[in-house]
Amino acid sequence: MDPIGFHAHDHSHCISDGIAVADAHCRANGLQFTPVRRRVLEILLQAHRAMGAYDLLDILRGEGLGSQPPIAYRALDFLVKNGFAHKIERLNAFVACSHPGDDHAPVFMICRTCNAVAEAPSQTSNGRLGAAAREAGFLIERTVMEAEGLCPKCQVDDTQ
Repeated sequence: MDPIGFHAHDHSHCISDGIAVADAHCRANGLQFTPVRRRVLEILLQAHRAMGAYDLLDILRGEGLGSQPPIAYRALDFLVKNGFAHKIERLNAFVACSHPGDDHAPVFMICRTCNAVAEAPSQTSNGRLGAAAREAGFLIERTVMEAEGLCPKCQVDDTQ
């Protein structure tokens, strides 16, 4: 898996593929992929940056899809629970999963200037954290790894 978020790619496929994977998963598992859930995922896929619940709610409100915070939070909870989005703890914001359907423990690289987020795979079970956990008899169920810095575009802007 390559990191996605800081380099050019076919954005139309990114969005349509993400929606198709979510739709298929929901159908196969008897889950409701409601219009609000679908739209929140579309917004996250289009943005390729971390977005807060209230940023999403502003868009939903403008489109007539709801104006109360629980609307956005319920959709985000559903997307995170089903692996279509991730919560970026550092920013208290959300980003679409770049590899939906894959079993993975991602590392997030967060640009401190523009909030762009790139997702890259990690192997916590094989690294130092996994070794330390095994030594302590600890079973890792979930990891959140986030690195903050400057994306390629903001590095260029920062030097000018």
